[in-house]
Amino acid sequence: MKKQLLLLVALMMAGTALLNAQGPQRRTVEERVQIVHHKMDSTFKYDAAKLAKVDTVFAHYYRSTDKVREELMSGGERPDMTVMREKVQPYMEARDKELKVLMGDDNFKKWKEEIEPTMMRRGPGGGAPRQ
Repeated sequence: MKKQLLLLVALMMAGTALLNAQGPQRRTVEERVQIVHHKMDSTFKYDAAKLAKVDTVFAHYYRSTDKVREELMSGGERPDMTVMREKVQPYMEARDKELKVLMGDDNFKKWKEEIEPTMMRRGPGGGAPRQ
């Protein structure tokens, strides 16, 4: 009985190690939008209609940047971050323009200076943004 229990624990630990060896998985567009939604709701207390518009803006932005990322990675190598940044910049500017209209100048400034930086990827290997 002890051997079976020990074997089960060892298998569970090996399975966990294998899953973690793959590294953090990229979040879906919907998961990332939900994180932004939560941050916007807790910070600005927008009504449901305005939050839905913000969600739409971010969903479009995330889908666009994912498409750029996939195109750049189609060669099989990790894309140069400078090239990636240049290709994503127009989408970021369009997103910010729409957000500024939706949020107003003061809330947009607070978003850019205080909240958005907390959502950036961390560390040399990236890592998922924290909620």
